[in-house]
Amino acid sequence: MCAKTIETKDITYKGLLQGNVDWVEDMIKSDPTYFDKLSAGQTPPVLWIGCSDSRVPANQITNTLPGDIFVHRNIANVVVHTDMNMLSVLDYSVNVLKVKHVIVCGHYGCGGVNAALGNKQVGIIDNWLRNIRDVYRMHEREMATIKDPEAKSNRLVELNAIEGAANVINTSIVQNAWANGQELSVHAWVYSLKTGLIKDLKVSSHSVDDVSPVFKVSL
Repeated sequence: MCAKTIETKDITYKGLLQGNVDWVEDMIKSDPTYFDKLSAGQTPPVLWIGCSDSRVPANQITNTLPGDIFVHRNIANVVVHTDMNMLSVLDYSVNVLKVKHVIVCGHYGCGGVNAALGNKQVGIIDNWLRNIRDVYRMHEREMATIKDPEAKSNRLVELNAIEGAANVINTSIVQNAWANGQELSVHAWVYSLKTGLIKDLKVSSHSVDDVSPVFKVSL
């Protein structure tokens, strides 16, 4: 068993490097100037805040190319105001790259969400999952009415994306952009691993009028 594991790792390691070579050859065949244009700079119109899950790659599921989407990923696509990593990405995306859309995208069957629904200790990630439990607490009355475990998980995935999008527009970063007349919209989506399709949760925000009064900053 041990030898098989090592062999698999060697194949994966070499396969990744060979895959890179094959990909470069394919891209140059389709467009000899592809890497010249790619290295010249980036102007992505979208910031994608998604889950780290390896099955949810932003470019592949939206049929886009490198340079089209600026990506930030973490366990369960959590957006909280104490995460300087996420805030730095958001600030750079909005104020430097001038993205026009910020998308918070969760996915059904999310391991982080499912872990947050249980009481089993996982490790240091338990502290991160408390953010999702806060979402559950905020919607506890609705969540308590859902008895089917899969349906309950799916709804918490949706609510987590919705609250994440709300937290994006509550930042001074986004509110200042709107105050300065910048074109910017924030959306909440969910991806289905079973169908490959994305569900728009229909909670898009386009101006400071969509911000809750308690979070509005003086501009």
